[in-house]
Amino acid sequence: MSRSFVKKSMVTLPASGIRKFFDMANTIRGVISLGVGEPDFVTPWHIREASVYALEKGYTNYTSNCGLEELRREISNYLLRRYQVEYDYTGEIIVTVGASEAIDIALRSVLDPGDEVIIPEPCFVSYKPCTVMAGGVFKTIPTREEDYFKLKPEDLEKAITPNSKVLLMSYPNNPTGTIMTGRELEQIARIAKEHDLLVITDEIYSELTYTGNHVSIASIPGMKERTILINGFSKSYAMTGWRIGYVAAPEEIAVAMLKIHQYTIMCAPVMGQMAAVEALKNGMEAVNKMTEQYDQRRNLIVNGLRRIGLPCFEPKGAFYAFPSIKETGLSSREFCENLLYEEKVAVVPGDAFGRCGEGYIRCSYAASVEQISEALDRMERFVRQNAACLKTSGMAT
Repeated sequence: MSRSFVKKSMVTLPASGIRKFFDMANTIRGVISLGVGEPDFVTPWHIREASVYALEKGYTNYTSNCGLEELRREISNYLLRRYQVEYDYTGEIIVTVGASEAIDIALRSVLDPGDEVIIPEPCFVSYKPCTVMAGGVFKTIPTREEDYFKLKPEDLEKAITPNSKVLLMSYPNNPTGTIMTGRELEQIARIAKEHDLLVITDEIYSELTYTGNHVSIASIPGMKERTILINGFSKSYAMTGWRIGYVAAPEEIAVAMLKIHQYTIMCAPVMGQMAAVEALKNGMEAVNKMTEQYDQRRNLIVNGLRRIGLPCFEPKGAFYAFPSIKETGLSSREFCENLLYEEKVAVVPGDAFGRCGEGYIRCSYAASVEQISEALDRMERFVRQNAACLKTSGMAT
């Protein structure tokens, strides 16, 4: 028998827990999906029109490896205008194929074998696999509902070892919807500076906050030079399929990332880049309108989950609710699988985002009001039936 040619670390690397349930849902007719984090809005017309115009004018060639100069300039202006952090568009910004590529090349550009990446959990599913694929070692910090799933300074201090090199975090957070205030980020920044940590901050949901303005840790004095800032257009501008993101970093790090990007990707699609230019120039009105609607849906789903007996803290950003299902007596995966097959509602088990996510589920409210309302009705029926079964079996008091 011939040997396996697959890299050992890839054999043990788990598949995405999100995609598993998304694929399961696609096999069942009539499913309401609150699973995948994708806006139900269509990309605003003026942004789509910019791409159509680019095609009509024959803009179908490669761009510079780091992206269209006009787009990089607009990104630089945006980061300064919105988050008070200044990046040079000529050497510190790279346009990527979504924020996902930015995460990958950021880790691959800074990790040597054995370097440790500290990751607060629950977290986006790609952080740990990307760390492994980059040759690093991840170390997770469980966060707790009683702390609103925020990274606590004392927990970060305890997690740091001599091998610690990177803190990778995301606020507003996927899957919990929690945010970090400027004062809270200042405490994290102090520790990062004291222990000489590099911070990779995934701020893809930065425009989707509901209780005050987003604060980037890169804007805190002394942090820009030790921060890689990742963002993109997928969530805020309803441009998931366009796959346009970006990364902003100190020039030394940006140069290293650009080498990986140019050898593996070349450049992001030019039509998408031209659409992104239009989004940054004229898209904030649409962003604000979409955010207002997400806020209404947020209130609807949180109140609905609480009503049907699933305790849920109030998310302050992104478009996810993270209710507890512990009182049902089911594991997160049991709850999600049974809900899918019995009531045709797709949500994601909390343990897909880390061990401390067990006992919770992620529900996306990037769906229509009608779909959310119907999903809540189905979930209420499911919870009641499950409670009745527990009572009959003697498992409930």
